[in-house]
Amino acid sequence: MKIAIVGTGVIGNGWITRMLAQGYDVVATDPAEGAEERMRQAVDQGWPFAEALGLAEGASKERLTFEKELADAVKDADFIQENVPEVEELKQKVLQSIDEHAKQEALIGSSTSGIMPSELQENLQYPERFVVAHPFHPVYILPLVEVVAGKQTTLENVERAKAFYESMNMRVLLVRHEIEGHIADRLIEAIWRESLHIVNEGIATTEEVDKAFTHGAGLRYAQYGPFLTFHLAGGEGGMRHMLKQFGPALKKPWTKLEAPELTDDLYNKVVSGCEAQSNGMSMSELDQNRNEFLIRLYDLVQEYWPKEQEKTNV
Repeated sequence: MKIAIVGTGVIGNGWITRMLAQGYDVVATDPAEGAEERMRQAVDQGWPFAEALGLAEGASKERLTFEKELADAVKDADFIQENVPEVEELKQKVLQSIDEHAKQEALIGSSTSGIMPSELQENLQYPERFVVAHPFHPVYILPLVEVVAGKQTTLENVERAKAFYESMNMRVLLVRHEIEGHIADRLIEAIWRESLHIVNEGIATTEEVDKAFTHGAGLRYAQYGPFLTFHLAGGEGGMRHMLKQFGPALKKPWTKLEAPELTDDLYNKVVSGCEAQSNGMSMSELDQNRNEFLIRLYDLVQEYWPKEQEKTNV
């Protein structure tokens, strides 16, 4: 199988690394000046972590090629993954070009983090073969991919896409009904909004907000997630008791639904806070440090994830 990657930013390069690690031939394309050099540097940087997770037979960075023209990159591909910036008009334009030049039986996936598939497939000649396939950074380590069908996507192609991503050792979450932000990003966005409010109101610094999560809920959520975590919070009565005891608190104004205005003051607080937290480490060093942590954490949580989870869509 030949894979084409359109757009070689952070997510596109993550896909490339994962696909190469699973033994696929990959051709990438990006019109930006210097894109090929940056792509190969990113793959080199991520490769040791892909190796730590285990390479498929025949996996090699030598199976990566680059084409400047999109048409040349996608014409022979069996699967195309689009990763251009999160601008709907731009994505629609690029997807139409992919649709025009790709062979009819090729599947097309988009890494969009929030746009609904029906909107992106609207002007495609073959909309039935399009799905949203939203991964998580770093793609070559984190296993989750949200697969979302549009109104014109066929069930057969959803199943084909699911099988393809599973072939790369990914855990596919089939989103039953398309919605802006899908599932995971809607949850992440809620935490992000509240974090901004807390910093904006002077309740805590960026570092203190991060500690509140990493030293508490973040550790629990790596294993169980919010529902089973609250199920345990109910003691012997589980979720039945938890909802009766803490359910009324949901009506209290603990959280804010809208994000705060991004004023200059809030901007400076968040930027200076994050830069101070970095403690002099470069972005590359922070990236490597995170990857090493995730590899060790991933090995651990796989031992403790509930066995029932293997039977679900995740």
